[in-house]
Amino acid sequence: MELERTLTSAVAIKDPSDGVAERQQVITSLCGICDAGCGVNVYLENGMIHHIEPLPDHPRGSCCPRGMRAREIVYSKDRLLYPMQRVGPKGTDTFERISWDEAMDTIVSRLRRVADRWGPEAICMYTGRGNFERSLLDMFGPAGTRESSASSLFFPFGSPNTTGVGAICYVAHGKIAPQATFGAYTLDMFNDVDQAELIVVWGANPATDSPPTMLKRIKAAQRRGAQVVVIDHRRSETAKATRARWVGIRPGTDGALALSMIHVLIQEGLYDREFVEKWTIGFDQLRDYVQQFSPEEAERITWVPAQTIRELARAIASAQGAAQVMYTGLEYTNSGVQNIRATLILWALAGQLDVPGGMVFKMPGTDFRPNRTLVEPPTHVDPVGKDKYPLYHFFRNEAHAMELPRAILDGDPYPIRAMFIGGSSIITAYPQPDLWRRCFERLDFLVVVDRFLTADALYADVVLPATTMFEIESYMTYGPHIQLRRRVIEPLGEARNDYLIRAELACRLGYGDIYPQTEEEMLEFALEGTGVTVEMLRENPTGVSRPVPEMVYRKWEHGLLRRDGRPGFETPSGKFEITSNLLAAYGYDPLPVYTEPVEGPVAAPDLAKTYPLVFNSGARVQSDFRSQHHNIPGLLKLRPEPLVTLNPRDAVARGIEDGDEVFVVSPRGRVPFRARVTEDIMPGVVEVNMGGGSPIAAEAWRQANVNELTDPDNRDPISGFPVYKALLCDVVKVQG
Repeated sequence: MELERTLTSAVAIKDPSDGVAERQQVITSLCGICDAGCGVNVYLENGMIHHIEPLPDHPRGSCCPRGMRAREIVYSKDRLLYPMQRVGPKGTDTFERISWDEAMDTIVSRLRRVADRWGPEAICMYTGRGNFERSLLDMFGPAGTRESSASSLFFPFGSPNTTGVGAICYVAHGKIAPQATFGAYTLDMFNDVDQAELIVVWGANPATDSPPTMLKRIKAAQRRGAQVVVIDHRRSETAKATRARWVGIRPGTDGALALSMIHVLIQEGLYDREFVEKWTIGFDQLRDYVQQFSPEEAERITWVPAQTIRELARAIASAQGAAQVMYTGLEYTNSGVQNIRATLILWALAGQLDVPGGMVFKMPGTDFRPNRTLVEPPTHVDPVGKDKYPLYHFFRNEAHAMELPRAILDGDPYPIRAMFIGGSSIITAYPQPDLWRRCFERLDFLVVVDRFLTADALYADVVLPATTMFEIESYMTYGPHIQLRRRVIEPLGEARNDYLIRAELACRLGYGDIYPQTEEEMLEFALEGTGVTVEMLRENPTGVSRPVPEMVYRKWEHGLLRRDGRPGFETPSGKFEITSNLLAAYGYDPLPVYTEPVEGPVAAPDLAKTYPLVFNSGARVQSDFRSQHHNIPGLLKLRPEPLVTLNPRDAVARGIEDGDEVFVVSPRGRVPFRARVTEDIMPGVVEVNMGGGSPIAAEAWRQANVNELTDPDNRDPISGFPVYKALLCDVVKVQG
């Protein structure tokens, strides 16, 4: 039976705007269209969501276009509402409806069958951004990690192979680079734009990030006189919204720019000498290394004018507070971890670490931390990928998803024969979708849990329907603040909370005592001993906050960064490590070395003759969330087709005009897009929309999976992240 027919017997999903409202109700809760958890009031009419509005005084009091269209998403005709099992060939939407008992019985029996034949390690759990819900992260996050998107669900069953979107997102920026440099996560820090004199946006785009509250803070800082600089290959939405100084840069060369600015600080004596002498190791080696990155040489590498490099370095060093607004944009190159380390070192040398208006460490005890289950992984066998990316495993305690094809297709280091995928679409998120289709065809068993049919689900044996965040009870934390995620409506059809699906599966596999089995039990477990109760949260729908400790700056001088309370940093040396002992221990260069993109115009000049444009993908928009929402009419109106953005100079050379149908071609394939021609991108560089490839997307998006152009073997050697932002391509006009 085709999937479309499995929904005909579903609950009738009415348009909430039909008819006259019998009763309006307002419920204060949290948006759940992405993982930001913005505070909202949800307006119901006749028991159905009508619209939502942001809570103005909430820590994340905003509402993006996706949130504003929550009604369309929740009541979409494409929602999965019942468990289904495959009745036709893999790769097709041929399913039949089954009961939850049948689905769970099937899953348990098939997993046991795989474990009996191949060992429990042959089962792998994968979780994506769709599962970034606080209770899932806290109740199922693996032990040995501060925070992880992966799940411990199959640890008690005997499999160490849990992994997730952390294999391609955030870990380099949020964990490896800062920990290797000063022994803290970016979760332990904040950018003090509220007091900054200079704000440098680098590897981020607050205008389209989730939530967009940082843009509001930047604009407020501007109104009191702060200057804003945006370093990006595009004049981004943030650059335009703030009228910032735009510094264009060749994708993948950010590390060279940071090293060149360090060169300027040292050459002109602008660095913090006292900090260097008392609190760092490796400065002499760095001073020698950056000699090769003069502004003139860096201009050749980065395409940033030498005078601009000097001006920006001086501005950062002289500002009374320079805030670095950075996210994951620097991760996806051949030296992603080291590029990020170079920027962190630049800020510290410039005297902008843990000072008002700079890059500030939070005070200990600031964040509200709920209880976690902290289940340890089995140790009888190493997870897949630990051999190749040991430092990633050190921080994540999990397998590396980029190495799964090696295990599935080649049995190296051992076979993976079953997968459980929650809230993700690997085929649209990872390089080379055909590689992953082959993987899913090879598996003995695949389960997918989602709200909508994904590209991965077309290969699943069992598909389970998940609720939206408006149909569950949970919680969300924001620094010292915690708020109850109140259920707004009952689950549609037979959809279930992802948390409850995993908890029941654990119970059926024989270890349900590890995980609370109801939402109420989960809330009580999370809050036990914290001083906050479920009753308090119910009585305070906008949440409660703990007192924040009084701020102390330069915390390394006061013993506030080390667990033993001694002055210094939580690093092997106790100092800020320009040369990282951690990186050296794992065989990596301890200096923040720059690596030229291996598929770029400098390192691959012959290839660049055929593919002369620098490819970049991954810029975020607010009309979708990765591969989600390309089936939602109200959001499609904002971006009906996937775009490739190129400069007029490159367009004229190819006979391309704005709005033309084109192919983006790389050494690995060609994908159709619509051309957007604008001066808002550097010559020689293109930006290609990500997220295409969903089977339920509008046709243009369905055909435009950008990862047909990317390379699964081109990675950062430390994090294992694929290169999405420094490849080669060309753009050709569709003829006729």
